[in-house]
Amino acid sequence: MGLELRQQLKLSQQLVMTPQLQQAIRLLQLSRVDLLETVQQELMENPFLEEAAPQPETPAPSEQEDRPSDIREDAAYDGELARNADWEDYLGEFASTPKGAQSQEFDAGDDMTPFEGRYAEKPSLDGHLRWQLRLSTLTERQQEIGEAIIGNLSSVGYLKASVEELAAMTQATPDEVRAVLERVQQFDPVGVAARDASECLMVQIRNLGYERDPVLVSLVTEHLEDLEAKRYKPLLRKFKIDMADLHEYLELIQTLDPFPGASFGNSEPTYVSPDVYVYKSGKDFVIMLNDEGLPHLQLSELNDLPLSGSDKEMEYCAEKKRAASWLIKSLYQRQKTLYKVVESIVRHQRPFFEEGVTKLGPLILKEIAEDIGMHESTVSRITTNKFVATPHGIFELKFFFNSGLSVDDGSAVGSESVKALIKKFISEEDPKAPLSDEKLGEMLKEHLKVTIARRTVAKYRMALNIPSSSKRKEHF
Repeated sequence: MGLELRQQLKLSQQLVMTPQLQQAIRLLQLSRVDLLETVQQELMENPFLEEAAPQPETPAPSEQEDRPSDIREDAAYDGELARNADWEDYLGEFASTPKGAQSQEFDAGDDMTPFEGRYAEKPSLDGHLRWQLRLSTLTERQQEIGEAIIGNLSSVGYLKASVEELAAMTQATPDEVRAVLERVQQFDPVGVAARDASECLMVQIRNLGYERDPVLVSLVTEHLEDLEAKRYKPLLRKFKIDMADLHEYLELIQTLDPFPGASFGNSEPTYVSPDVYVYKSGKDFVIMLNDEGLPHLQLSELNDLPLSGSDKEMEYCAEKKRAASWLIKSLYQRQKTLYKVVESIVRHQRPFFEEGVTKLGPLILKEIAEDIGMHESTVSRITTNKFVATPHGIFELKFFFNSGLSVDDGSAVGSESVKALIKKFISEEDPKAPLSDEKLGEMLKEHLKVTIARRTVAKYRMALNIPSSSKRKEHF
C-alpha cells in the first residue's frame, strides 16, 4: 500500500477566546486591590488611555453676602484684630512658655523631623536576638554558633535544626553548641530556641526558680497532653494531690508562654475594602458600588489626532486604541454584572438582610444565574474575592451560597444558619456543664423544626473550630 499526500477542504466551527475576551473574564474575578493595580498598569502602558478629570464642584454662595453690612464690617474688624494683636504682650507673665521656646517650637514642625525619627521599623525576632547576642559576653566563636542558632528558628521561636546539624554547620562540637544554646534560651523572650513545648516551658520554669518542685516538673515534661485533654483524675491519683493543688499548678503553667517568638511575628492584619454597600432605606434595601479609588477612564485626546507613520506604528496605535476601548467597556460590564448579582442575592436572601445570619437560606449559583440571565461560571467569577457591607457586617459574596437542610414543613434552612445557631448555643452554655452534640441536635430541632443527626452537628461544630464538650468543660 503506497503513501501519498492529499489536500482536502473541511468546514468546522470552534469557540476561540480572543485576548480581549480573556481580559474581560479575568477582570470579573479580580479583587478590588488587584483591579486597582491592573487599571494603574494599563494607564502607564497605554498612551490612548487616561484618567478622566473630576468635575469641578459648584462653589456655594458666600455666607457673608447674605449678612447685613454691619455684621460684615464687624467680621472684618475681628480678622484685622486677630492679625495685628500681640498676644504675648497681652498674656505677659501668664504665658505657658517663654517667647523663645514658642518660636522654636513653631519653627520645628514635622517637616524638620527626619523620616527615620517619625517612623520606626517593627522589630523582628531575628533582629531582637542578634542585638542581644552582640551585647552578650560570648566570644567571637560562640557568637558564630549563636548566629547559626538564631538563623534556624521558626516564626514562633522554636529551633528547627538539631544540635548535630548545628555542629556540622559551624564546625564545632555538640557540647559547644549546647553551651551556646543554653545561653540563647535565656535571651528575651525566655524560652526561645527550645526544641519542643516541654523544653520551652522548662526553661521558663528554671528562670522563675521553680525547678525544684517535682510535681510541676513532671506535669510539664510528662503530662502536657493529659492537661490539654483535661484528664485530671489520673493526675490526682498519681501525685496524691487534691483539685485545689492541681488548680494552682495549672494557673502557674498558664502564665508561661509556649510560643515565645509569636509576639514578633511579621504577619500584618488584612483590611477588607467592600466592593458593594447594602443599606436599608425604609422597607427597601439600597445597593451602592464602591468606586472610591477606582479611576474613571476615558480615551485620550491622542485618539482624535491624525496619525501617520510606518505600518508597524499604525498597527501598534490601532491595537492600543482597541485595547483602551475594550478595557473601558469591560470595567463597565464588570460593575454592571456585580450590581445585578448583588441585587439578586438581596432578593433571594432578604430574611438575612432583615434579621441576620440565623435567617440565611440555602442558595446555589444556578438560581442567581437563571435570575439575571447569565451563565453559572460568570456568577462564580464575579463572586470570587468580592465583599459586601451589610447591616449585619462585612461578608464575602460566596458566603451567601450554601447548602440546605429539609425542614419538617417542606421548606429548607441554610447550613450557615445552622452553624450560626450552634455557635450561639455554645456561647450561652454553662462552662461547667457544656452541651453535647446530641443535646445541640435536640435544641436545633426545637428551634428550626429540622432533624439533624449527631454526626452532622459534630461536623458543623468542627467546621467552626469548636472543641468537643469534654474539652470545653471547665473544672474550676
